[in-house]
Amino acid sequence: MTTTSARRLVLGNWKLNGSFAANRQLLSALRSGWGASSSSAQCDVGVCVPFPYLSQAESALSGSDIAWGAQDVSAHDSGAYTGEVSATMLKEFGCRYALVGHSERRAYHAESSGTVAQKAAAALAAGLTPVVCVGETLDEREAGHVQDVIAAQLQPVLALGTDAVRRVVVAYEPVWAIGTGKTASPEQAQDVHAAIRALLSGVDAASVRILYGGSVKGNNAETLFAMPDIDGGLIGGAALIADEFLRIAEAGALPRSI
Repeated sequence: MTTTSARRLVLGNWKLNGSFAANRQLLSALRSGWGASSSSAQCDVGVCVPFPYLSQAESALSGSDIAWGAQDVSAHDSGAYTGEVSATMLKEFGCRYALVGHSERRAYHAESSGTVAQKAAAALAAGLTPVVCVGETLDEREAGHVQDVIAAQLQPVLALGTDAVRRVVVAYEPVWAIGTGKTASPEQAQDVHAAIRALLSGVDAASVRILYGGSVKGNNAETLFAMPDIDGGLIGGAALIADEFLRIAEAGALPRSI
């Protein structure tokens, strides 16, 4: 039985990849491939690109069924914060989404869950949809702390209030499955997604989209997306290959079977 009423979302995260030439080919292939698909009416699709390529994404994708966004956003709107990019700046490039709290930001830039919540609030204030990333390491999973870790990561976001939480997307990305080729089984992913939805019980939890991120490929997307609480995917490496990403998006457009 389906426990979510949310429309699926397949969102690509290019990470630190891209060039004008490579992007041109990829964005063109995505636009033509998804635009020609009848599935575009059944699933939301977007790409989160490096800051320097937002203008290129806007130019290539404007008027299409593919949205675009950023991989991070500042908690500040303006001021003496060298190197940061504000949500209002991102809006000027037509962004719809901004990733916040990706595991690589938490690990390599020491971002706390409090900082992540501040970034989510800044994105919401500017009219962006923050994609709040949560997930456990292998050590935390093996120690049986998965739900405790994720609850602690989400708590500052939940503290923003019901209206704010209704407008976020949550992405569950087990750190041990990112870029490793390892993938949580559909059942493992479903268990965590169901726990996340329970944490959202104070809001209209069925309408909040919870994505799975962790080595999603064209050959496993359909099985993952069939789970009742998985509302799509945050796609890493496969988002750089047009045919693969489009295959995942097509899986996102399939009717839920469970």
